[in-house]
Amino acid sequence: MRAVVYRGREKLDITDVPEPPVGHGEVRLRVGVNGICGSDLHEYFAGPIFIPDGRPHPLTGRELPLTLGHEFSGTVVEVGPGVDGVTEGDRVAVMPLYSCGACPACTAGRPNVCAQIGFHGLMADGGMAETTVVPQHMLHLLPDEVSLEMGALVEPMSVAYHAARLGEVGPGSTAVVFGAGPIGIGLWFALRGTGVADVYVVEPSGPRRAAIERLGARTLDPGAVDVPAAVADLTHGRGADAAYDAAGVRAAVETATASVGNGRPTVSVAIYETPIETPLINLVMNESRIQGSLCYTAEDYAAVIALMARGHYDTTGWVERIAMTDVVAEGFEALRAGRRMKVLVDPAIA
Repeated sequence: MRAVVYRGREKLDITDVPEPPVGHGEVRLRVGVNGICGSDLHEYFAGPIFIPDGRPHPLTGRELPLTLGHEFSGTVVEVGPGVDGVTEGDRVAVMPLYSCGACPACTAGRPNVCAQIGFHGLMADGGMAETTVVPQHMLHLLPDEVSLEMGALVEPMSVAYHAARLGEVGPGSTAVVFGAGPIGIGLWFALRGTGVADVYVVEPSGPRRAAIERLGARTLDPGAVDVPAAVADLTHGRGADAAYDAAGVRAAVETATASVGNGRPTVSVAIYETPIETPLINLVMNESRIQGSLCYTAEDYAAVIALMARGHYDTTGWVERIAMTDVVAEGFEALRAGRRMKVLVDPAIA
């Protein structure tokens, strides 16, 4: 089968690899589409970062080289022994987490922050291939109303939904999202889906502002307005009830922490490729805080799929499909250059 195999920084092969066997408790999926994630970009241009190099991952036993892809949907084509409630032909989204089940986080019911966390597609061969084999526990059945394309977006939208919940906002709240990339867009959808009407998206890029405005969002251009002052005006001096950093740059963190109200959180859901210095004066003077957000839970997946089934998410103008053979030029390089916003790799495109 064809697969996108990662061998190190800026080293990808689109090549034929053997199909792995289906073991106990596992299923084989024919991959529908697989999204290129921001973490994939970091691995390609600056890695290996999370992908094991020279030391096998403790839960999967895998290291370089391996097939990328952790944002994907598919159709079950083979069911292994010990699998119940799943049949060939089922359409699924995949929650690609490996967790140990024994560390303090896991035993406290928080496997998304497992001490040995792993990801299908970063610590095991993933979904940027014609087929992939996954444990049954990763599967989330898709209702008829949710397409395989939308199913591949469940993973990044669940990242955003989890972060949105950590901001502790709801009807009547005001939220500010920094960054209008896929996770920023997902935050806007998630916040709106949980009843937050007043959501403002801060984005310096004109094309990105235009893309999310077409979806119905209200935006602020940090090059044209003083964002903390604008937020203060919009909230009658109260400040935002939550801010979200989906940009991963110092300016966003500083502005976000200056925009929230007393005691309120700035939720960090970005990947920081390099360390950033963040002055703490805003947090001290405001008794506010920075809250980290990692991954998602099964409950987040279920909530996102339910919203998708109701038609809440719209991919118009920000999601594009490409062939596997175009993954470098039209995927990684185009995303890095800002020519595309969200790219789904479709193994069926020749």
